[in-house]
Amino acid sequence: MADRSADSWLPTAAYLYALHLDGPALAWEYLRRHPDYRRDWLRRRRRPQAAHRWGLRLWEDPSLDARDAHPAWFPDHDTVLQLYPDADPPPNASAFEFWRIPGQKYLVHDGKRLILMARWPGDCVRLALASGLEDGMAYVYAVRASAASARYRTLGAEWDKLAEVAEVSPTVAVRFRPAPATLLELHTLQALDAIQAGASLREVGEGLFGADAVASGWHADGGLRSRVRRLVRRGRSLMHGGYRHLAQLE
Repeated sequence: MADRSADSWLPTAAYLYALHLDGPALAWEYLRRHPDYRRDWLRRRRRPQAAHRWGLRLWEDPSLDARDAHPAWFPDHDTVLQLYPDADPPPNASAFEFWRIPGQKYLVHDGKRLILMARWPGDCVRLALASGLEDGMAYVYAVRASAASARYRTLGAEWDKLAEVAEVSPTVAVRFRPAPATLLELHTLQALDAIQAGASLREVGEGLFGADAVASGWHADGGLRSRVRRLVRRGRSLMHGGYRHLAQLE
């Protein structure tokens, strides 16, 4: 990012959290790196509504990465479950029980309603709570009429996460080797930070893949050089608007 020193992007371990981010969280990682967003953030008190320009309901601090930030996207991502009181609950209706929701919980008011985010190792669920919903009430969750069947499957999958996770999140989680698509995001973020810190393409390659790999495979039309160039191009594209697709804003 623009305000980092030239070598702060080098430790790949600092980016490992990116392996566990979903679409909305990755969208934030790219948006918060945008120099214009960072400038707008500094002027936010003079332009409180300008957050809408970036697809946000409210301003979010770009110094916070996705582990600590809670961006309120507008409109909501399909993975946000909208919960309402059940106006006519059956006798065996399930009750909304805040403290039985697994993981570490965060509550944010986005100007209209409370957003509850629950995180546990490798996963995250976002719930939009209607104003009349209270702990212990029977509830329903809503699906927009547009693309209802696809959205219903998405919401059902998100709700299943809550049913399958143990009451107490494990302190240690065993994970399989990251998928190539997941590693791509890690490398893209690291490459983007490096370029914005003033590193050359070759320095980016050495930081991501090692000096030995660059010494043996860095040629004018070599695969490694092209790979680094594509990572940088992809990072800039996602930062300059491509993040909207990750957050389902378009």
